This record gives sequence, C-alpha cells and structure tokens, in this order.
Amino acid sequence: MLREALNKKEVRYLLLIIFLSFGLSATVLSLIGMSYFIPQFLTLALTDSVNPCTFAVYTLFLIALSVKGVDKKRLYLVGLSFVAAVYVSYYTLGLGLTFIAGRIPLEWAGYFAIAFGIYTIITGLAERSRTGDKRALRRKMFSADTTVIGALILGISVSTTLLPCSAGPYLVYAAVIARSSTAMVFLLLALYNLIFVLPLLVILFAMGSLRESKEFSRAMVRHSAELSVVAGALLIVIGLWILGIFKL
Repeated sequence: MLREALNKKEVRYLLLIIFLSFGLSATVLSLIGMSYFIPQFLTLALTDSVNPCTFAVYTLFLIALSVKGVDKKRLYLVGLSFVAAVYVSYYTLGLGLTFIAGRIPLEWAGYFAIAFGIYTIITGLAERSRTGDKRALRRKMFSADTTVIGALILGISVSTTLLPCSAGPYLVYAAVIARSSTAMVFLLLALYNLIFVLPLLVILFAMGSLRESKEFSRAMVRHSAELSVVAGALLIVIGLWILGIFKL
C-alpha cells in the first residue's frame, strides 16, 4: 500500500510543493541577507497556514465540488484557481495590514501576539469557531460555478472570511516587516503567502481523488483543537521574541 502511494504522481507534486515553498523561502531570505529571520518567518507562516479556519473553509469547498460531481481533471483546474485567488486576495490584504501595522509601535505587536495566542488556545480548547457566518459561507460555496472564473470569484470572496480568524499571525508579521523597504515588503509577503496556501495545495495534489481530499481536510478540522493549541503556543513564542524575552 505504501509503495503504491509513493508511486502516485500526486506525491511527487506534494514533495515539489513542499520543496519549492520552504526551500525557495529559505534560499531567498539567505540571499538577501536575512537568514537570521528564517526561524521567525517559518514560525509565523506555519502558524497561519495550519489554522483550522483555513481547513474548515477548504472542506466546504471540497464538499461543494463533490456534490456537483467534479472529475479529477476539473478538480485540479478549479482547485488551483481557488487557491490562486486566495493567495492574491490574502496578499492584497497583507499590504493593507502592513500599512496599518507600520504605524504602531513594534512592542504593541508583541503584546498582541501573546494575547491572540492565548485567545487561539482558549477558543481551540473550547472548540469555538473563529470563522464568520458559516451559513453565508456555505451558500457562497454551493452557489459558485465549478469553473475557473467561478473558483476565482469564490476564492476572493472567502478570503475575507479567513482574515478575522488568522489576523493574529498575519498582523504580527506585517508589523515585523513594515519597517523594511517597499520592495522588501512585497517580497516578504509573497514568500509568506506561499507557505500560507501550502496546506491547500497539499490537500489538492497529495490525495488521489476528491473523496480522499475531502476526508483528509475533514480530518484536519477534527483536530482543530490541537492545531489551535500549537498555533497559539507558537504565536506566544513570537510575541516573547518581539519583546526580547525569548530568542529564536
């Protein structure tokens, strides 16, 4: 069974995605003289990317595709369009956050990171959803066309649903990089969002079918409490790092 799984082309896509995302980010940061920032960068980006809200939204998307009977080829096409739209939208939102965060003391970002980390842990253990109006989100998912254009529009619209849930690490990251040059901000946001959409690409390509993708995404949602605790703890560590209490 394992040998068969390793022979699947989806696994090769998965390994390529992981290599490109982490390898490219680490390489670029090293080339621009920011190798010291790699641990903090990966911590914040991973904290955001394993957010249960992201998996909840993507699960709804996969269920909607399943109900509409999308085949494997169209799944990849529509799924990639959806992920691309999320990437672009989240990147644009990041520019706005950077503009705002650049006007507040960096120390405040440290306190915010600790507070949001504690909030994330508490809501995770209490199994409280931080996603917005689920009914409205579900209507969007099931009413969207299973076309590239439909997936792009859907990806853009649901990105606003993800922001309140993942505002903590993204705002902290924006505050950290806001003091850099404009060109550097653009580059650092591009690398961050590459890691952010990594789980969506993994689910899309690593699974052999729509059913398997949906089941894997649902499994991640079922472990939302554990993911929230990990994400919250990492965010607290980042907050302590910003305040100079802890070194990464």
